[in-house]
Amino acid sequence: MNSSASTNPISSPLGSAAAASAAAILAGSLSRVAHAAGSDILKIGLVGCGGRGTADLVNCAKSSPGVQVWALGDLFKDRVDGLYPRLKAMKDLEGDRFQVTPERCFSGWDNAKKVIENVDLVLLTEPPGFRPLHMREAIQAGKHVFAEKPVAVDPAGVRHVIETAKMAVEKGLAIVAGTQTRHQASAVETIKRVHDGAIGDLRLGQCYFLTGELWYHQPKPEWSEMENQCRNWYYYTWLSGDHIVEQHVHQHDLMNWAFQATPVKCVGTGGRQTRTDPKWGNIWDHFAIEYEYPGGVRVISLCRQANGTAQRVDTVLVGSKGVAFPANGKITGEKAWSYEKEVPDPSVQEHADLIASIRAGKPINDGRRIAETSMTSVLGRMAAYTGREISFKWGIESSKLNLLPPKLEFGPNPVDPVAMPGVTPLVRDGEADPNPPRPRQPKQPKKAAEAKK
Repeated sequence: MNSSASTNPISSPLGSAAAASAAAILAGSLSRVAHAAGSDILKIGLVGCGGRGTADLVNCAKSSPGVQVWALGDLFKDRVDGLYPRLKAMKDLEGDRFQVTPERCFSGWDNAKKVIENVDLVLLTEPPGFRPLHMREAIQAGKHVFAEKPVAVDPAGVRHVIETAKMAVEKGLAIVAGTQTRHQASAVETIKRVHDGAIGDLRLGQCYFLTGELWYHQPKPEWSEMENQCRNWYYYTWLSGDHIVEQHVHQHDLMNWAFQATPVKCVGTGGRQTRTDPKWGNIWDHFAIEYEYPGGVRVISLCRQANGTAQRVDTVLVGSKGVAFPANGKITGEKAWSYEKEVPDPSVQEHADLIASIRAGKPINDGRRIAETSMTSVLGRMAAYTGREISFKWGIESSKLNLLPPKLEFGPNPVDPVAMPGVTPLVRDGEADPNPPRPRQPKQPKKAAEAKK
């Protein structure tokens, strides 16, 4: 296993040296982009060989003709070695769709770089904490990107992705995010009708991601702290962002889409009541957030991961003249309506739309939009963790929160304790507090006259 260390490049904004490097490779990268746009064959590679990555890879390959799976990468060699024969035997990848050779299977801390070097389009499905780094590597190398959601777990990573999205525009490269509801025909039509006034003025939003618990990998004695965290990445905020960011981001994206805006601010609560064992890292198991959108409209956001509880994954838009259910393609009220046509699988359609845009020379760029959506989810987590009300503007522009470790290497890696509202700080390292909490005022003694009553 490649255990070489790398430093955290998100700790500072894109500097002049990096910008110069990007400019230097621009001419060479444009020729590769032009070739990919005009070629009948599009070579794709996967970074992150888990369940989500496997599904995305297969969906991408079967979404369009002339797509070949060319390279695989993961931090851990056993993950790549386990996926390779499974893909090779899949019916969906029969014919010339699967072209990976053992020489194009990569592992270690530089696996993403090696995959990117070998393909036209890279699918980034690794733990979200690494995604800002790998998106930047791909765009600098002149490659198109499909990035699973979220694309960042902290404000520093969000800003990094926004800068990467600007680079992609300049280079004519595509960035499509794994927010498949944006490619779901029934949802697209529902949101269009909402924007056209079918439910009147938006008065309230409700979104839910209430599910059971997920997987867990029992640590082996030889695993270091860093290896255990990366294998059980979901349970460490620096890698997943917590489940409000990793999962509930889908519903937050839909709300931003419906309101055609990001929230103004939010406040929230939550905690950790069922997953209390240290093996569950430092994430929470439930959140309740109130987002305020422009015009004072509130969105209630509830998410939970606990077995034996009610399950609900949904979004609801309440207007002055009706109610919309975008995920179900339905509107009730004065202009009741439901989507009756067949709905192509949006998890395949998102890849078809991406590839069509590349071949047409009009690449889709979701970069800034998915960065802002990721920040919406991150803001909710920050508000709940700290117990503070936080503005979106301060979070995305000024917060210095950066969860990525200073060095990425196997060995010790202490993590923050489980967050505690009122104790966990909002600002660090001398950062200015945007709205310092007011100290509690002592009770004033009652007036003598009142005391006699």
